[in-house]
Order: sequence, then C-alpha cells, then structure tokens
Amino acid sequence: MTTFRIGEAAELLGVSADTVRRWVDAGRLAAGRDAQGHRVIDGVDLAAFARGQAADLDDRSDASSARNRLRGIVVNVVKDTVMAQVDIQAGPFRVVSLMSREAVDELDLRVGSLAVAVIKSTTVVVERLSPPGGSRGRQAS
Repeated sequence: MTTFRIGEAAELLGVSADTVRRWVDAGRLAAGRDAQGHRVIDGVDLAAFARGQAADLDDRSDASSARNRLRGIVVNVVKDTVMAQVDIQAGPFRVVSLMSREAVDELDLRVGSLAVAVIKSTTVVVERLSPPGGSRGRQAS
C-alpha cells in the first residue's frame, strides 16, 4: 500500500501542506500515523479525495466534453501579425498554447490574466513515477 506524507499530498493536490492539515483536522481527508509519528495519507484515500475535488471543479465549469482543465495565470504572451504563443503556469505545470493573434486579442490575454487551459487530445501518454522522495518504506508487500 502506498502512503503519502502531508507535504507530498499537498504537492500532488496543488495546495499548501497547511491546507492538507486543515482538511485532515476537519475530517475531510483521512490520515493515519507512520512508525515515526508523521501523518500519512493512504494512496487510495488520496486518489478518491483528488477525484472528488476535480468533480467539484467540473460542476462549476461550463458543459464541455474536455475533461482536462488546468486553471492558472498567464506568464508570457508573444504575438506576431497572425499567430500568438500564450504560456500559462498552472501550479507546477507550464502549458503553452499556440493560437491566432485574433483569439488572444478577443480574450484579452496578457501577463497576469487568469486563464484555464482546456486540453482535449486523442492520445495521452502516461508515465509511472516513483513515490515522491524515492523509496522510504512506504510500499507494503
């Protein structure tokens, strides 16, 4: 069974460790203690919580078949006469979009604007990562 410490869970959820602690203290997110007394969250519980958080965000968005929505801040805009490049920082993720200059102007996208990158793709590549911090005995056999 994979478990995550509070800081690791916070990084995965895109929030601060204090926010995760408040969720645990309020009973919104289940946590236990490891052998060293640190709070840990079961991977299955964390996944269910993350899924619930995403569903809450989906309920507030316009109807769309696109499921991948990354909210962030515009950090760079480069425009020429026809095309533009817009860089959005969505938590730890940088999303780059190439679009028409007309679209950028109509959306009034500029550095500091709040934006949502809506991603729809026919191919998604998934890579498995080791648990954060490497193997620290959090994998039970």
